[in-house]
Amino acid sequence: MAETIVLFPCMAQGHIIPFLALALKLEEKNKDKKIIIVNTPLNIKKLKSSLPPNSSITLLEIPFNSSNHGLPPNIENTDSIPYHLVIKLLQATNSLKPSFTQLIQNIQKHHQNIVIISDLFFGWTATVAKDLGVFHVIFSGSGGYGLACYYSLWVNLPHRHVDSDEFTLPDLPEARVIHRTQLPANIAEADGSDAWSLFQHSNFSQWSNSDGILLNTVQDFDSVGLNYFTRKLNIPVWAIGPVVLSTGSGSRGKGGGIEPELCLEWLNTKPLNSVLFVCFGSMNTISVSQMMELAIALEKSEKNFVWVVRPPIGFDINSEFRENEWFPEGFIEKILEGNKGLIVYDWAPQVEVLKHDSVCAFLSHCGWNSVMESLSHGVPILGWPMAAEQFYNCKYLEEEVGVCVEVARGKRCDVKHEDIVDKIVLVMGESEKGVKMRKKVAEIRQQIKDAVKDEDGFKGSSVRALDEFLSVAATSIKDKNL
Repeated sequence: MAETIVLFPCMAQGHIIPFLALALKLEEKNKDKKIIIVNTPLNIKKLKSSLPPNSSITLLEIPFNSSNHGLPPNIENTDSIPYHLVIKLLQATNSLKPSFTQLIQNIQKHHQNIVIISDLFFGWTATVAKDLGVFHVIFSGSGGYGLACYYSLWVNLPHRHVDSDEFTLPDLPEARVIHRTQLPANIAEADGSDAWSLFQHSNFSQWSNSDGILLNTVQDFDSVGLNYFTRKLNIPVWAIGPVVLSTGSGSRGKGGGIEPELCLEWLNTKPLNSVLFVCFGSMNTISVSQMMELAIALEKSEKNFVWVVRPPIGFDINSEFRENEWFPEGFIEKILEGNKGLIVYDWAPQVEVLKHDSVCAFLSHCGWNSVMESLSHGVPILGWPMAAEQFYNCKYLEEEVGVCVEVARGKRCDVKHEDIVDKIVLVMGESEKGVKMRKKVAEIRQQIKDAVKDEDGFKGSSVRALDEFLSVAATSIKDKNL
């Protein structure tokens, strides 16, 4: 086994969180190995507060100045910029290459045995590792199917070659039909010469320099995506999920939110399986009109709910809470008066909420961290995908797995509160479909439990996959040192 494992996540909360969870898992498994997380100064500062006090994980800073790249000053994470600037931040990460190369060379002086685990957006690190003779894998917090669709779309841009609104992926027929409304804005607008296309073409083309891929998923229900990357890149693919933090400590927003104790106290007053949790992740938000319709739907559904609210599209992401502009008149008063809902600004302890017995369903953007947290606790999903591979996570969970119902699609779609009410009642009520979904999600929860089981001589599929990755890395290092 390698002496030193270096983890390098992209500068986004949805990426840093699974990397932190993986680092903690590796630390627990390999007490004698040095675990290092590399990132820019502000992200390292935030990570320090997320590490358990007894952790021996080392945090190393890599210099970065956002002002040099046409970004506002002190910007080092996607959660502090509007979505249209995300590509600028990603392009700027290419400037980290010289510093990262130097950092690895410095580590090599003291530790010959190094493994690099880098982010899916940092394909260039695979080339650096290859040049330095270092074992390298890509780790994605995404699931196999969703990432496979996302990768295939960027590589092939199939929607550019058809007149129809529906099309298939030339190298992933298993995904069946994809509709134009299931394309995130950057892919829908891509023509091969735009900034996103150029970035992704360079990024994905370097994946083949890697020695393998780690995915935050479970083999049993995500084999389609795993098989895609195995045949596409001809490198090993290991399903090691779920890689999630045991608490929400690593995911706190920009200082806002609710104390976990207050949230759990409120949930404790609610009956079993009676609460809908609504949260769209750390980067996504909806329009004012969508927020209005969702508020009406939550009220008319007569279900208890916890709703994590962030400023709608068009408002500064650090705006103060503006109930009179974002919600129907009198909505907050009615909710408070009837004690039917808990409105939380910016952040809630998601893992703790999802594991609570009163929670019945999760209205989610279908980011894979959220999906894995939901499925791990047996909570079915109402999907409202908005960006990246979320559309294909939702599609897969609904069409293939049977644990999700799509509520809406995208940040600018027309939303009618009547439709949302119908779907909330469908999933949370005693309809045949609702009962079937809850039964299916209980089965998936058990599959996940089995995948991470490591006791009495039994090792689940995810435990075996992580062991195999570490073994392959150790063998590769040994061969290079001979």
